[in-house]
Amino acid sequence: MTARDDLSALLGSRICHDLISPLGAIGNGVELLSMAGLDAAPEIALISESVENANARIRFFRVAFGAAGDGVRIGTQDLRAILADLTRGGRLRVDWTGETDPLRAEAKLAFLLVLCLESALPYGGRITVHHDGAAWRLDGQAERVKVDASLWELLLGQAEGVEVTASNVHFALVPDLARRMGRPVRTMLGETAITISF
Repeated sequence: MTARDDLSALLGSRICHDLISPLGAIGNGVELLSMAGLDAAPEIALISESVENANARIRFFRVAFGAAGDGVRIGTQDLRAILADLTRGGRLRVDWTGETDPLRAEAKLAFLLVLCLESALPYGGRITVHHDGAAWRLDGQAERVKVDASLWELLLGQAEGVEVTASNVHFALVPDLARRMGRPVRTMLGETAITISF
């Protein structure tokens, strides 16, 4: 990793770390209000749901955009819990298969690719992440897949001059991370399915 890459990832980790604490405090406050008998109020339910959603997003972003130390592993059960919390009640489902705890850097790349698949499944669908301890494959399926060809070329490192926005920055992060890891990314794009391997 270059110093700039390190700083970007450390910035992501710092933001996520600093936001987790106040969200936890809000969650604790909601729990205290519930214990006081106010849990039936619709306002409390809305706050509680919002805190849960924000916590799930931040935990996901911490893996996808945060620092990933060399040789550090992350628990498969933790990854499954993050994905389950992230997609609870939504139109998108993400299943994580395999029992081997992956390297955090590989989980980071997988999470960035989950974001790429999520972008292509705006109407919902199912993403399955297969990991056998060495090879990775992500399958995205839906009744209809929406592919922005320029972004998918950018993901493969085959495009220049593609406008990158905050909503699709994950496409720009994938090629550099994959190159540093020595894990080339391959894609197969279809009308109802997308497969990504690395």
